[in-house]
Amino acid sequence: MNVDFKGYGENVATFIAADTVKEGDLVKVSDNFKVAPCAANDEIAGVCVGVSGGYAAVQLSGYVEIESSKKITLGYSSIAAASATQATTSTTARKYNVIYSTDTKVGFIL
Repeated sequence: MNVDFKGYGENVATFIAADTVKEGDLVKVSDNFKVAPCAANDEIAGVCVGVSGGYAAVQLSGYVEIESSKKITLGYSSIAAASATQATTSTTARKYNVIYSTDTKVGFIL
C-alpha cells in the first residue's frame, strides 16, 4: 500500500513575486501582496509552486515536502526557514504538524 498526502487541503494564492523567487522556495510576505524567498530564521508563509510574468503561485495550506537541515520531531514542531530552500527547527516559529522526517527532508501540513 502506498501513502500519499499530495493534494491534501491545498490552497494556492497568487502574489507579486520578488525578482529572486523560484519554484520550490519557502517564501515570506515582503510587502503588500508581494512575496520574497525566506532567509535563515524567517517565518514560512508558504511554498512557491510556480512563477510566471512577475507573479508567484504560493501554496498556503496542505501537505508540503521540502529539504531540511536536520531530522525534525514528528507531531507539532516549530519550523522556520534555514534558507529559501530548506527548513529547520526554531523555538519561536509557528508549529506545523510534521508527518514525515528524515535527516534531509521534512513533510508537514501548512
